[in-house]
Amino acid sequence: MAAEPARGTAGGAANGGAVNDEVLFERRGRLGIVTLNRPKAVNALTAGMAAAMLDQLALWAEDDAVAAVLVRGAGDRGLCAGGDIVAIYQDMLDGGDATADFWAVEYRLNLLIADYPKPYVAFMDGLVLGGGVGISAHGSVRIVTERTRTGMPETTIGFVPDVGGTLLLSRAPGETGTHAALTGAHLSGADALFLGLADHFVPSELLPELAAALETEPAETAVGRFTAPAPASVLAEQRDWIDVCYSSDDAGEIVRRLRTFGGEAAAEAAETITAKSPTAVKVALESLRRVRGLSLAQALEQEYRVGVHFLAGPDFREGIRAQVVDKDRSPRWKPATLAEVTGDDVAGYFAPLGGRELRLSPRERDEEKDQEKDNV
Repeated sequence: MAAEPARGTAGGAANGGAVNDEVLFERRGRLGIVTLNRPKAVNALTAGMAAAMLDQLALWAEDDAVAAVLVRGAGDRGLCAGGDIVAIYQDMLDGGDATADFWAVEYRLNLLIADYPKPYVAFMDGLVLGGGVGISAHGSVRIVTERTRTGMPETTIGFVPDVGGTLLLSRAPGETGTHAALTGAHLSGADALFLGLADHFVPSELLPELAAALETEPAETAVGRFTAPAPASVLAEQRDWIDVCYSSDDAGEIVRRLRTFGGEAAAEAAETITAKSPTAVKVALESLRRVRGLSLAQALEQEYRVGVHFLAGPDFREGIRAQVVDKDRSPRWKPATLAEVTGDDVAGYFAPLGGRELRLSPRERDEEKDQEKDNV
């Protein structure tokens, strides 16, 4: 059947525009298809798109005519390059409230995807970064290709991994997730499989055939017919120095170990980390350590808390300016070095938000209800 436009009229992250055809929904056979439809922006996610997906996925979850859901990106550049950071930058100039609202919807979408009662198939082809990881790597059937370039590059723009990325990376083998988070490296499909961000490797040229098969076959059967052996993971082959160097809970010590370990790859990682926002690097590391043992809902609550604090700080705005707005690639971080970022500075990013907390876990929702009763 013909694709129907996204429900809802909410704008992108603080851009105030209508969704219209930025995300498309259609049903073919027993398959519900979500197509992110901003190919010129590598399908960057806006608030309106996230809200529309949240609504439609909730409907399909209860629809017996839909047996599985497929999420894919329009164009040939990738599934999703992340959130619309230009819109976020513009909103930060106005206080950042719209971005916080966007994240609240986006994180609820991430949680719904993780708990989805039907097979949720994500074609992680091409670029899958940041928010793109959030709408794919929490799914139950995650497919990468030889074209996949994925990762959480947030420290490059003075931010930290979110959309549940801290939890995903904390569960990666050894300290490979720490390496991916601090460096913001773009990873191959094979690396995504190794990290636990994906499940199957399918050659990109076969994705259209797989999509057609999903219309009539059970997801497990269809995917099984198209899955191929994945190439070797470069990240897996680097475990020897990654696990040794990143085992510290101190970012400065990690950089020191990388510089003294020996080898081009470790030295390059050290230089990469020191070029990132020192505040973002230290808060990202602390986020990964704190998230261990948490549920996804609790991880998202923590990420929301950290994110709101970043909206009020200088580095997130400066990072977007340098990378995307002015494109001078010369961010002026404040503080400028890892040594200048204190433990109290880091702890401040985890400080409670009071009435602004995002409450996703049952415990948090119960506490919110108790507070409401007390206020009556």
